[in-house]
Amino acid sequence: MSLVRRATPEDAEELLRLRQVMIDSVFTDRSGSGSDTSGSDTSWHAESVPTVRRRLGETDGNFVAFVVDHPERLGGLAALAVGTLEYRIGRAGNPHGRAGQVFSVATDPDQRRKGYARACMEALLDWFREQGAASVDLNASAEAEPLYASLGFVRKPDPSMRLNL
Repeated sequence: MSLVRRATPEDAEELLRLRQVMIDSVFTDRSGSGSDTSGSDTSWHAESVPTVRRRLGETDGNFVAFVVDHPERLGGLAALAVGTLEYRIGRAGNPHGRAGQVFSVATDPDQRRKGYARACMEALLDWFREQGAASVDLNASAEAEPLYASLGFVRKPDPSMRLNL
């Protein structure tokens, strides 16, 4: 029996808590200067919970999260992997235009090195395959890159740009 399950609306608060763990680990300055670009600002969680709850309830939608329950905290999560299925106009190698985007993978600090993130990622990748995705993109921290490489991800030259609205 797998430890991994698909997240439900009742997991919304824990998804946000673990997403904050990921955000803090990626954006906290590790140079020793004491600068923290994230500030561990959780004020947005309360506003986000209803949306996350609603999206988790859309079981036939394009948003999905796979989680492992925390073995010591009832209602808590040990790990997660979250992604969306996106449509892009088709091209060679992906005529139907389906592409996966992984945007949040996190493990509770007290549950790391147990294979939970890998198990969640494998479930998410299986879901993308079932949905007909031809590729999956993600942004990897240096610490997480070995996990993603072992799952077959490779670095690509990225001409990405962003405009924050």
